[in-house]
Amino acid sequence: MNIPIYQVDAFASALFAGNPAAICPLDQWLPDATMQSIAAENNLAETAFFVAEGDGYRLRWFTPGVEVDLCGHATLASAYVILEKLKPGGERVAFQTRSGELVVERSGELYTLDFPARPPQHCQVHERLIEALGTVPVEIQAARDYLVVYPHEDDVRTLQPNMELLAAMDRFAVIVTAPGSGEVDFVSRFFAPAKGVPEDPVTGSAHCTLIPYWSRRLGKKALHARQVSRRGGELWCENLGERVRFSGKAALYLEGTIRLA
Repeated sequence: MNIPIYQVDAFASALFAGNPAAICPLDQWLPDATMQSIAAENNLAETAFFVAEGDGYRLRWFTPGVEVDLCGHATLASAYVILEKLKPGGERVAFQTRSGELVVERSGELYTLDFPARPPQHCQVHERLIEALGTVPVEIQAARDYLVVYPHEDDVRTLQPNMELLAAMDRFAVIVTAPGSGEVDFVSRFFAPAKGVPEDPVTGSAHCTLIPYWSRRLGKKALHARQVSRRGGELWCENLGERVRFSGKAALYLEGTIRLA
C-alpha cells in the first residue's frame, strides 16, 4: 500500500522556518497503531491524517508518542495541502476533529484558523515546575497546559528548561510567555517532552490559551504574536470570546510516498 505524504512548514513564509508537519491524505483510515508508527517514523512534532467526510474531512493528529486532541500547525498544513494540491483554487475547508469542527479559510497566502478558546485560570502548581524552568516567573495559570508568564521577552528567549523535570509535570505541556519588546504584542515558547515534543517550534493550540490571556491583559481583541523557538513563527490573532482566530502562512517542503509492506 502506498500512502501520499507531504511535509509543510506552517506559520512560515519561506522554507526552514515555522513548524514542519507531515500530512497524509487517506482514502480510508489505517489502524491506529500504523498511524502512530508513521508519526514516530516521521519524528516531527505532528503527523496529520485526514479522510474525506461529507463536504469536508475528518482530521486526526499524532505526535511521535501519542494522538492529541488539538493541533494548530498541522491543521494549517492539512488545509494547505487540500487547497493547494488536492483541490486548488478553494478558499475554505472544514475539518471534523476531537475538538469539534475546525474551519480554515485562505486569503492570498494567509490561512486563518478558527479554534475553540481555552482561557487559563489560576491553578495549583506542580511543586517542581519552577525548578524545571530554572527561573521564577511573575504568574502561573493553566488550561490544558501550564501558562507561565515572565516580565520580559528575553526571559522567554533565554530560558533553558530541564526537560527531564518538565516531562514529569501534571499538565499536557508548558507554555512560557512574556510581553513583546515592540514588534509584537507577546512572545511564547512551548514544551511537551512527555508527549515526544521537547520544544515545539510554533504551536497553534497554545494560542487558544495565549490569545484569551493577552487579550484580557492588554485590553485588545487583535494581537500580533511570535513564537521565539529556534525556527520561529509569526501569527496574527483575534479574540472572539468562546473562539479564537489565528493566521499564518505555509511553505511546501516535501512531497512523496510512504510504502507500507
